[in-house]
Amino acid sequence: MVEDTKMTKIIALSGKGGVGKTSISALILRALRKNPGKRVLAIDGDPAVGFSTAVGVNVRKTLDQIRMEVIQDGKTGEKESRAAILQRLEFELADALLEERGFAFLAVGRPEAKGCYCKVNEFLKRMIADLASNFDYVIIDGEAGIEQINRRVMERVTHLLLVSDASQKGINVAKTIYDVAQTSMQYEKVGLLFNRLRTSDEAVVADTGPLSVVGTLRESNAIHRADIVGQSLLTLPEDDVIREFERVLGTFLEEN
Repeated sequence: MVEDTKMTKIIALSGKGGVGKTSISALILRALRKNPGKRVLAIDGDPAVGFSTAVGVNVRKTLDQIRMEVIQDGKTGEKESRAAILQRLEFELADALLEERGFAFLAVGRPEAKGCYCKVNEFLKRMIADLASNFDYVIIDGEAGIEQINRRVMERVTHLLLVSDASQKGINVAKTIYDVAQTSMQYEKVGLLFNRLRTSDEAVVADTGPLSVVGTLRESNAIHRADIVGQSLLTLPEDDVIREFERVLGTFLEEN
């Protein structure tokens, strides 16, 4: 796909809504932050901002709030120069970046207005890419589809992880996202993770087309309960599902 000389591994997650992408994103963060020598950036690319709850972070400001403030000020006040806009965005981005124990966190947020604000969008995308280069790992929890990741966060990733349940709909959505990614996103490695499987579902996991299955995870009562009460998955006791996921993740992130 794409040659990459940078050391940063950028992991983007996508798939049908409701298959547990955010929980998987949190488990990735949980696993990567165990290595104190590695810097990890978690990006909440879903407008619902659920990643923050899953990892126990209180978001102060999102990138879309920054974006809209700059745009609104440009409409009502004096026009800012390119240099002034860049300087302001750099300051605001640094303020929005949350430094937690063992990781940094950034929320994209929900667009608040229609229309193309290409200059501000491109400035922010470039800044996010520059910011990402300072980390060893970047995790992007995306919404259902990759368009938003590509349009509002970054155009290239190293690892694209598609998540599905055992339903045919979930598998078909993963296949569709994979097809779209061939022309709309640059990546090096792609894989399909089956999540929330029950014993009776195992036989359903069949035709995945061109997608390589990197692993399967059973339904986890502990993760389900944590989702209901809003508990951070970073604080859950380690169990068989978490250990299996960390094994799968290690294999997926291995060098080709």
